[in-house]
Amino acid sequence: MASATDALPSINVPPAANHPPSTSSSEDEAPQHPTPRPTLPSRKSSGTLIMPRDQPQPQASTAEASLDSRDVRAMSPRRSSGEVDQLGETARRDLMDRAAVLQLSLQALVERVEEVRSEHERLEGGNRFLQSYIGELMQTSKITSSGAKKGRGRSGK
Repeated sequence: MASATDALPSINVPPAANHPPSTSSSEDEAPQHPTPRPTLPSRKSSGTLIMPRDQPQPQASTAEASLDSRDVRAMSPRRSSGEVDQLGETARRDLMDRAAVLQLSLQALVERVEEVRSEHERLEGGNRFLQSYIGELMQTSKITSSGAKKGRGRSGK
C-alpha cells in the first residue's frame, strides 16, 4: 500500500509532463543570436544655437547653400520679426476672445445659480407653509377625534 507522500510530486524536480520535448538534437549547442540591427543613416549636426557677441549677423547665405534637403536646419521655418509679432498679436487676440467667451459663460452660470437659488427659497417657503398647515390640521383632527370619543363615552352611560 502506497503512502500519501508517495503520490505527491517532488518540489525540486518538476514533472516531465509539464515540459515539452526538446526539438534540438543537442542541448549543448549555443543559442542562435538574432541578426544585427541595420545602422541608421548619418545626419549632419544641427550645431549650436549660441552666437558669439562679436558676430551679430549669422552668415545665412553660405550656411543655407551648404544645407542638404534632408538636413533638419533646412526643414525648420524661418520667420521674420514682423511675422513673429503678427503671430503673437493673433495669439493674443485669440486668447482675449476666448477669455471673453468664458466670462460670458461664467456670467450665464452665475445668473442661472441665482435663479435656482431664488426658486429654491420660494419652494422652501411654500414647503414650510404646507408643513405648518398639515400640522395644524393634524392638531385639529386630534382635538375633534378625542372630543367625539369623549362625547360617545358620555352618551353611552
